[in-house]
Amino acid sequence: MARIAGVDLPKGKPVKVALQYVYGIGPALSQTILAAAEVAPDIKVKDLSEEQVSHLRGVVDRQCKVEGDLRREVQFNIKRLVDTGCYRGMRHRMNLPAHGQRTRTNARTRRGVKKTVAGRGQRRGVAKK
Repeated sequence: MARIAGVDLPKGKPVKVALQYVYGIGPALSQTILAAAEVAPDIKVKDLSEEQVSHLRGVVDRQCKVEGDLRREVQFNIKRLVDTGCYRGMRHRMNLPAHGQRTRTNARTRRGVKKTVAGRGQRRGVAKK
């Protein structure tokens, strides 16, 4: 079993895809890592030799910030924005989109499940009693 940066890679997938299971490694970085470790991208994880796995592990440790360190850095950056009270920090604090997306409609992923508000179901043109 190949274990890189604390993540068990899926055995049946090609190495270039399996590396992307590690937080912080995408398609481009996966290709770069494989080139540096001199491993063919199409080999399945179960067919890797122990030597190739150790090469991959070494390249990832040397060149990339992944998993816990990267998550910690991202959380620290968000905390810094919130503490300084800048616009993006306020948006993070209120759990709203921080990059200028519209919120009148959509933004459900960020805002969560709809909250029903009393009095919003009135039809237009109907007089209140």
